[in-house]
Amino acid sequence: MDKGSGAVRRVPFWRSLQTKFALTYVVIIAAVLILLNTYPVLVSQDLVYQSKQASLQNQAAVLASALSMGPEELTRETVKGTIDRLGVPGTTRVVVTDPAGGVLCDWYEGAYQEDTLGRYALFWEVAAALQGNDVFRSEYREGAFRSRAAVPVTYRSMTLGAVYFYEYDTEQGALLLGIQSNLRSMSAVICVVTLIMSVFFSKALTRRIAALLRAIRIVRQGEYSHRVDLKGGDEMTQLAEEFNELTGRLQTTEEVRRRFVSDASHELKTPLASIRLLTDSILQAEHMDDATAREFLGDIGEEAERLTRITEKLLTLTRLDTAPPVERTAVDVKRVVEKVEHMLAPLARAVEVSLVCDLEEGAWVWATQDDLYQIAFNLMENAVKYNLPGGMVRVTLQGQGDAVVLCVEDTGVGIPEEDLPKIFDRFYRVDKARSRAAGGTGLGLSIVRDTARQHRGTVTVRRREPAGTCFAVTFPRCREKGGEQP
Repeated sequence: MDKGSGAVRRVPFWRSLQTKFALTYVVIIAAVLILLNTYPVLVSQDLVYQSKQASLQNQAAVLASALSMGPEELTRETVKGTIDRLGVPGTTRVVVTDPAGGVLCDWYEGAYQEDTLGRYALFWEVAAALQGNDVFRSEYREGAFRSRAAVPVTYRSMTLGAVYFYEYDTEQGALLLGIQSNLRSMSAVICVVTLIMSVFFSKALTRRIAALLRAIRIVRQGEYSHRVDLKGGDEMTQLAEEFNELTGRLQTTEEVRRRFVSDASHELKTPLASIRLLTDSILQAEHMDDATAREFLGDIGEEAERLTRITEKLLTLTRLDTAPPVERTAVDVKRVVEKVEHMLAPLARAVEVSLVCDLEEGAWVWATQDDLYQIAFNLMENAVKYNLPGGMVRVTLQGQGDAVVLCVEDTGVGIPEEDLPKIFDRFYRVDKARSRAAGGTGLGLSIVRDTARQHRGTVTVRRREPAGTCFAVTFPRCREKGGEQP
């Protein structure tokens, strides 16, 4: 099936959101575990290094100070006696050299080494100490700490030799290995738990997304009544609520569209059927007198005119639904209403309806003159057409704070209370027979409402006591001509 047929396209596993979410969790936890396995170890190593440095350098300095008694006193015997007297706890090896780097004493793991005496101590730490520097170096390798320290033996600004300490510590190394082992065990447990949780949470999240996706596919097939129910109170829930709101509007729009198409078809079909019937009557009549023929042609013209009015109204509504925002200017509503009054005055006189206007000066609004004319003309024409002989139409225009209100009142039969919420619906007519007789299409009030909305206006309707109807159109007020648009 092609895309247009509504077939469901399966997403490969490695490209699915579930996989991506799970991998995201794994990557984040992996980074945390790497940090967990490196930082504590590095900190522990640094602490051990500091402890070793303080201990070895202190022991070396004490021994060097004890040997700083003069050139004659720095002999193999004095060095051995000093080491035996002071002790070297925890130290693996102690080497004492003369100024040339020759070994005077080599103590290794509790015993003195005789084979190294007189040889050069080939340690760079010793060379640095003979130059007058205190040296320390430590490293962690193969589960043990290897620490080295060297200090010079001085007497009256003379370097008599060097003291070298070496420590091989497996206890601290074992402790650090234990820490590393524990961290690795913890990391393994965390990895397993994280993997399980990542799969669980990614499934939970993608399950909600999948539910929303299924709802979208259902709505795409035209089931606008379908709703999705997601709990949780998070962004996904908000998205589901927005989706339900959107589908509700689509459902309403679709219902309005279908009703509009049905009503439009019905309204267009009626005059077309009349025209067809009248035409067939003329064509089928063999001997039709001129008066009858003219009567039929007149009826055809009336139906054609009615069809034209309906078509024009439909085009106007289509323009209102699809047209981009118009460029508004400051318009004097009073001048527009006066022009409409002048145009409707002959009609009002013909049906014996008095047209009274009470218009306030300075009522400027942001709109277009043509749109305001259409609003005023539709309301005032309806008030005149559907009035009673001897009735009155009263038009008032006044400013109310930051708004301009145009009211059109009539003394006609009025609109039933139950019909008031529906009168702005397209093709809705309270009295269909009377509306047809007056040439109404059921679209005028819809045009008034939609046109007013384009200019940030509102239209309301209410029954007038004791009889009649009152329409009120409210626009944001423009304080002065040429002022800034709201």
